[in-house]
Amino acid sequence: MDDQIRHPLAYARALRGWSQTDLAARIHRAARNRPEGLRSGTDKAAVSKWENWRKTPSIESQLLIADAFDVPIADLEACEWPHWLPGQEQPVSLGSTFTVHALRDAQRAAMDHRRRTFMTFSALALAGLSTQWANLEPDRLTTALEGKRVDVELVDWLEDTGTKLTALPTEQRQHTVKLIDAQLDTVTDLLEHGRYSEAIGRRLHLLAASLAGSSGWHRFDQSHHSAAGKLWNAALASAHAAGDRDLGAGILSDFAYQSIWLARPDAAVEPLSQALIHTRHPTARSLLHLRRARAHSALGATVDCRRDLAAAEIALLTDSPDPAPTWCRWMSTADLAVDSGQCMLDLGHTDEAHARIDEGMGLLPRSRDKTRGIFLTYEARSLLQAREIEQALAVTNQSLDLATRIGADRCVALVRELAPAFKQYRQVDGVADLMDRLRTS
Repeated sequence: MDDQIRHPLAYARALRGWSQTDLAARIHRAARNRPEGLRSGTDKAAVSKWENWRKTPSIESQLLIADAFDVPIADLEACEWPHWLPGQEQPVSLGSTFTVHALRDAQRAAMDHRRRTFMTFSALALAGLSTQWANLEPDRLTTALEGKRVDVELVDWLEDTGTKLTALPTEQRQHTVKLIDAQLDTVTDLLEHGRYSEAIGRRLHLLAASLAGSSGWHRFDQSHHSAAGKLWNAALASAHAAGDRDLGAGILSDFAYQSIWLARPDAAVEPLSQALIHTRHPTARSLLHLRRARAHSALGATVDCRRDLAAAEIALLTDSPDPAPTWCRWMSTADLAVDSGQCMLDLGHTDEAHARIDEGMGLLPRSRDKTRGIFLTYEARSLLQAREIEQALAVTNQSLDLATRIGADRCVALVRELAPAFKQYRQVDGVADLMDRLRTS
């Protein structure tokens, strides 16, 4: 199997030990076996184009590919290409029986991030996981497991260390992720082999959820999406076991954000809707509405998008006697403004988008460099659409500097996506240099 497989078709083929030529032959056989006696023009070159994301097979070709892999037609109707192909990731079920299994599965995925970097949970799998989270009641933690009793002092120390590690900014966390992973392994060992009271068990599960969530974000920033998904699945299982609905809602929103980032907004709507049903704090609801607005804008659903943006603004301005959950405490008017601007960009309202992004950039605190880098990319895109090339050039260089410094590959990739829009302006001073930077970054 290849060291790095970036397309579900290549992965499904590799699982069966087929070469590209083998798959083409099986597609020809599937065509001949059709009652109407079809003929297929598929060859190795066509399979290569599909696997390198250069071309999408026609509906007729997809039906023949499904025949070759023995995939039911119902799967094609339920999911878009290529997400119906066999071998897709499946989340681990929730419940105390599966919590440690989810943590161990996530740790294996984090160690093996070189393979299947494209793999994420399908829209159907995410919808099922979010529904399961919404409907299942957490089991009571057992108080007598095999092994030594876990004392309060140890958990105090683990929590204090874990809080310091997960609170580090992205620029520092890229150097400490091994410490986070090591502590997650320690906590998982205690959950699996230790003896503890229900109260201690709840604290251990919450700590595991926090560590797995942070580790998942690091993998997401490195574009290791399969490992990120498994770590967030483990975090959701641990938060569920601890009975923390707010934290679980935050993890579902992470899944949704990943889906939007990977241009699969349809997979984001259901988890965000489930999270909104079970979350009461206004700051949390504001962030969930904002992310659902982003999903709706990417789907072209203008009315739904604007409805969620209005709800996000109202919720953010609503006072609460309780502090916001940790996972959304950073949510601010700057985030609302910039993401609203990105929604307007998706919907084609360039002037409104530019104004909102500009407003948000002025409000964002200097401490949030990763967010600033992403927002700068949104600003550059809006400037390009407004044909303000020199400004777009300066902002893009600044965004690339930030993304490179903090070690966030996905942010570098986001900046690189601006390259096609700059190509027609190569005569503008500095554009050629930027194109060279993007090619080598």
